[in-house]
Amino acid sequence: MKSFRCRVCANVLYFENSVCLSCGTGLGYSRAEREIVPVDGNGRYTDAAGLIWHVCRNLNLSGCTWLARFEGGQCEACDLTRVRPNDADAKGLSQFPVAERAKRWLLVDLDRLGFDVVGKAEDPERGLCFDLLSSVAEDVTIGHADGVITIDLAESDDAYRVRVQEQLGEPYRTMLGHFRHEVGHYMEWRLVEGTDRLAEARRLFGDETADYQAEIDRHYSEGPPADWPERYISTYATMHPYEDFAETWAHFLHMTDTVETAHIYGLARTAGPEDSPTFRAFVTDTWMPLSTALNMVNRSMGKADLYPFVIPDPVLDKLDFIASLRPRS
Repeated sequence: MKSFRCRVCANVLYFENSVCLSCGTGLGYSRAEREIVPVDGNGRYTDAAGLIWHVCRNLNLSGCTWLARFEGGQCEACDLTRVRPNDADAKGLSQFPVAERAKRWLLVDLDRLGFDVVGKAEDPERGLCFDLLSSVAEDVTIGHADGVITIDLAESDDAYRVRVQEQLGEPYRTMLGHFRHEVGHYMEWRLVEGTDRLAEARRLFGDETADYQAEIDRHYSEGPPADWPERYISTYATMHPYEDFAETWAHFLHMTDTVETAHIYGLARTAGPEDSPTFRAFVTDTWMPLSTALNMVNRSMGKADLYPFVIPDPVLDKLDFIASLRPRS
């Protein structure tokens, strides 16, 4: 994530800020400018073209600071949420802002990397939307199907998420991680399946037509193959080619976003893969040294590793493939 500064007083801002804590100016995030901009007392911002933008109507509901085109309307990020908890679900509503914050961060990831995000309103068949569901009254399964990403809001609760993480033996589990993983399924569906890249993807990740439920059942009855660390980024990636792609995609976003942030704060020499001849070189020359250093910083604080993963050579090939899906500027 890039660093932001208040345009009024130059104070450092954070992505979630709705008010500058130094000068008290109201703020909004302009997706078009990719900047946090000042808004007036009525929540309005006038851009360089003279267009007037308004703070999203969901500021108090979900903490959304993005700008909307019309007064009383909602922003493009909120437009992508198809289902949210109903107003009578107090627990679900309390968990909702955490998921929305992760979703907005994901959208900035995709914008930064040049991936188009098209909603269901624009493309009902291939567009993207999110169902952010409360599991207070019913079970919710996180997943993707036909452009619809479903998220269980219970994952907003740290205690719940850590308990599930321990039960499944996972080294890493976050709300942002869920969004990055599930959008990986969506991007494979949009950018790989039915294209001339499918044969190469199958060579790297396997045949995605393999029976999904049978492979999942096999994984939970037999566990991952003994040599999985030599070929996969995680045990979850071994379950099915779809999961291998989505896991690798999520790590592609983890790496690019973290390096950009580290560069801004003086912790990395380069800002991203653009400064490397290949994505493989970016991982080996920039990401691996940085993640090792950050792991040691965490250990110095008595914390678990920030990035508890080892990247074998076949995963570097998979990451190279995913990076190659990025649109050419």
